[in-house]
Amino acid sequence: FPFPYTPYLIQEQFMAALYGALEAGRVGIFESPTGTGKSLSLICGALSWLRDFEEKKKQEEARLLALEGNGQEEKQPLTSDEPGCRNGKDTSEEPDWIAAFVQKKEEQDLVNRLKEEQIRRKKREDRLEKIRHNVQLKYAAKRKRSEEDETKRLLQLSKEMLSEGAGGDVLEQLDHNEEELILAEYESDEEQRVAPGLEEDDDDLEEEHVTKIYYCSRTHSQLSQFVHEVQKSPFGKDTRLVSLGSRQNLCVNEEVRRLGALQLINDRCVEMQKNKHEKKSDEEKEGKRRRVSRNVCPFYSYEQMQFLRDEVLVEVKDIEQLVALGRETKACPYYGSRYAIPAAQLVVLPYQMLLHEATRSAAGINLKEQVVIIDEAHNLIDTITCIHSAEVSGAQLCRAHSQLLQYMERYRKRLKAKNLMYIKQILYLLERFVAMLGGNVNQNPSCQAVSQTGTVLKSINDFLFQSQIDNINLFKVQRYCEKSLISRKLFGFVERYGSPAPAVKTNKENQKLVGLQNFLLTLQQGSDKEACTLQSPPVEAENDQLRAASPLMQIEGFLSALTNANEDGRVILNRQGTVGQSSLKFLLLNPAVHFAKVVKECRAVIIAGGTMQPVADFREQLLSCAGVDPARVVEFSCGHVIPPENILPIILCSGPSNQQLEFTYQTRDLPQMMDETGRILCNLCNVVPGGVVCFFPSYEYEKQVYAHWEKTGLLTRLAAKKKIFQEPKKANQVEQVLVEYAKCIKRCSQSGGQLTGALLLSVVGGKMSEGINFSDDLGRCVIMVGMPYPNIKSPELQEKMTWLDKTMPRTAGQAPSRMLIENLCMKAVNQSIGRAIRHQKDFASILLLDHRYARPAIFNKLPQWIRERTQVKPAFGSAFAELRK
Repeated sequence: FPFPYTPYLIQEQFMAALYGALEAGRVGIFESPTGTGKSLSLICGALSWLRDFEEKKKQEEARLLALEGNGQEEKQPLTSDEPGCRNGKDTSEEPDWIAAFVQKKEEQDLVNRLKEEQIRRKKREDRLEKIRHNVQLKYAAKRKRSEEDETKRLLQLSKEMLSEGAGGDVLEQLDHNEEELILAEYESDEEQRVAPGLEEDDDDLEEEHVTKIYYCSRTHSQLSQFVHEVQKSPFGKDTRLVSLGSRQNLCVNEEVRRLGALQLINDRCVEMQKNKHEKKSDEEKEGKRRRVSRNVCPFYSYEQMQFLRDEVLVEVKDIEQLVALGRETKACPYYGSRYAIPAAQLVVLPYQMLLHEATRSAAGINLKEQVVIIDEAHNLIDTITCIHSAEVSGAQLCRAHSQLLQYMERYRKRLKAKNLMYIKQILYLLERFVAMLGGNVNQNPSCQAVSQTGTVLKSINDFLFQSQIDNINLFKVQRYCEKSLISRKLFGFVERYGSPAPAVKTNKENQKLVGLQNFLLTLQQGSDKEACTLQSPPVEAENDQLRAASPLMQIEGFLSALTNANEDGRVILNRQGTVGQSSLKFLLLNPAVHFAKVVKECRAVIIAGGTMQPVADFREQLLSCAGVDPARVVEFSCGHVIPPENILPIILCSGPSNQQLEFTYQTRDLPQMMDETGRILCNLCNVVPGGVVCFFPSYEYEKQVYAHWEKTGLLTRLAAKKKIFQEPKKANQVEQVLVEYAKCIKRCSQSGGQLTGALLLSVVGGKMSEGINFSDDLGRCVIMVGMPYPNIKSPELQEKMTWLDKTMPRTAGQAPSRMLIENLCMKAVNQSIGRAIRHQKDFASILLLDHRYARPAIFNKLPQWIRERTQVKPAFGSAFAELRK
């Protein structure tokens, strides 16, 4: 498929390598700096393989069924996975007639399975074909659903009218909204019973997963762009594609969407599902005087979601189209898309959803013998680490304790014994966590000064022992939090009684709640029984934070993190100023422990990106630690689409005044270094047209250099040739700066005045170093000031380095910790300098300002397409002459 994005030769090599990796069931590390063409080539190669795989599978099924139909038997040597080696045991000592019987039975079972699969496939294909060609059927089904909905509403209305005349509650008077705040009776896994009607729909939804491709990328916008490219490709019309997303992206219930925070939306959605099943059971119980009004989701209808599932499988749709379809058909896109997964050939999803096991399981993703393609995977290790790490502040811990204690006191008589037991355990955990930060849960965290400030790292076991919670089963507490939806109930409780006092009705039923509400208000405003000498934070900001999410939700994530193996993570106690400002953080050290499950289950895994160098991190920290056989790993890197003369990478060792360029932490603050950097930029801005993007190691250093240039007058000289822009720290301002930067360059190119373009001062690892396209005149020159090594004094990084030195072997005489520092630096450099070349006819120069880039260990970590064309220039004169050309 010679798409216009890439030269045919490169694409042919790329797709051939991909096809081979999928056919052999390998773990592939693929690098292809070809923009959109890379993603599309990935999926076209994978879909080509999938077509061939399905065809071979059908041919093999037909052959086996033909053999069975003719009464022939195919004799093959038996392996441990085949009949004759039952449960992996050698059956050579068994009598021949037993072995023959077992083999015959296994062969018959295989034939039966193949026949069932054929029937299922035929039904699925017939159903989809009918939907494609019978538009009237769709509208008839929609009309039928509308009629049934109307009937249900009328029936429900009549039942409610009857119930109103049936008598009052026998228990304490609570309105139906408050009834929903009470926790349902909890049953642990050991004593769980299937509630009547709870699983009745799920049985109908069981469908065997066909072999499919899971395509993951970083953001929803990237996935949406990718789906549009698939729609235009040769596979667009007959590929069964499903786009997955979070409830925040796919929910069409406005009542739930208004909650805003993802965790609140998730909890509310799950609660409404439970309400649906509990409502059924309540209605079936006769003679019950008290009837609870349960809020259920009108979009969660099995029949409607079946209809949406079929619509999704018939035609390729992105998330926006899926949401529009859900609103039109009154079906939940979140669950409708999940029901489409088994029959889909291509599933598109953010890679956070695939890499987190609990999320994967909840979404119904089955990776057994499937293909996974992870695109934009340059920060895969960091992503896995972040997903499985968690942090809670002292203020959140104290707030959660206060709220949960008040909740328990309010509803103590209505809560079952098991609920009370778990709530008390959670309260004890919160109390001990605050004590580890040097505080007391009964006092205001903003008023408690911490005696010993600093950062301490502990192993998980040491933390559990020292906090005296090693006798509590955290697995059970975590499971209780998830299944009881306690964080959602608590949030609803605070929302109801934590608002200003006038909001509460002062009738007889609610008179007794005013005192409770006032108490919750004092908690929010930061007041306490004891005198507070420190200034409290603004009430408005505190209230906004309260309403954004329940603090118990973050604490649940921390409890989950503590269930990792002792050697795989560390707990960081960060004591700062007050207890409220202090925090507990879990740091995952071994991301491979979570990635291993993905690699072991899948048939093949492709880790791809435009800039994957250096790849040693993927091999050692992810694949080797995950137990992947090195023979199963294959690497492929293809060149860029541009011709060699379209790029000029230069390593500059000294500036115009022969000052050696070495931006170490000790020397980069020297005035002569900042002056030399300014002289280089002044010279470049005189000859480079359009836009120049200059990357600094940090925001602080960029601000320091800018202030120095302003003082020395160098900034005025720069501004004479290029209008100067600075990267903002706030994400919501980035778009505005980029628009102004682009407008300035376009205006200068058309007017032909003294200004020749614009200079953008950016930061490595900032908002503009990833995902931004400085194509054509937006980036004719990219400058990298120094080497952006991470902060080696960071406790997290030091612990990671120590862990690597203990667990990883030395490579080429270098310690693993040193390799980590270099790799983190060069990954950031490679991402930043790759912003300029974005298509086949683009051209730019790249300037690396530091003589250390010329060292072999560093030089070899540049991307191959840049490394092959890089020139090392000891003096500025020869480098400037090359740039003028």
